[in-house]
Amino acid sequence: MSTTDTATDTDIMSWNPTAICEILSNDEGRPVLFTNARILTMDPLIGTMTGADLLFVGSLTVGVGPAIVTAAQDDNAIVVDCTGMTIAPAVVDTVALAGGRGRRSEYVATLTPGNAPDFLVVPDELAADVPSAVATLLTRPEQVRALVAAGRPVLWAGTDVSGRATAPEAGIPAAEDLTGSPRVGVWIDRNDFLHQELTVDGRYDETRGGRPHAYQGRYWVDGNRIDYLDDLGFWAYGEFQGDELHHAGYVMKLG
Repeated sequence: MSTTDTATDTDIMSWNPTAICEILSNDEGRPVLFTNARILTMDPLIGTMTGADLLFVGSLTVGVGPAIVTAAQDDNAIVVDCTGMTIAPAVVDTVALAGGRGRRSEYVATLTPGNAPDFLVVPDELAADVPSAVATLLTRPEQVRALVAAGRPVLWAGTDVSGRATAPEAGIPAAEDLTGSPRVGVWIDRNDFLHQELTVDGRYDETRGGRPHAYQGRYWVDGNRIDYLDDLGFWAYGEFQGDELHHAGYVMKLG
């Protein structure tokens, strides 16, 4: 059953009601502090902490550990009491869980200062470890006290939060009219091997090593990201970085 099937205003206000109201109306960049929790950071240096706090501002985690709450009033922080709760990363780095990361800086899905605050809050008895906490979200979402993505609540007290992000509709999107777009034109790599033409009707046509029409298909631009659907059926992507287009190891500029 979807959490939205029985969602009511009372449901969403049943856990830390003042805090969720303040978070949703937080347009001033106030810090948010989840306090008095057991925190499974997945960080190899920090480890698991009990009676600890997680502090974030906007989409950045800025503090993890005990006694951060002592500065909450000074910093005008929004405080969420997590007594009896475990906080776990919502994005699970399975390679890190298996010990397959060589450097601490590679643990991007951990609850580490400097990383995004993507986390779950679930009762202690449902979160013996990170996999079981995530399993609670998938199998018993009504037991999830909070699901936070990049600092914004997605679930609260097992209920969908109003205004939350929604998944894009399934299916291939319609082509856009890209007339006047600065991304339309022929992009050429540094070695003059790859020529990729992006047209106003959302089509691309690649010349590789002088071989015309090596790949052809559709493309869509979303911010700095470009997605390709080749006529052969495979998907690929690229990224616009300044005046460059990075795609499949090639760095291209408009010719």
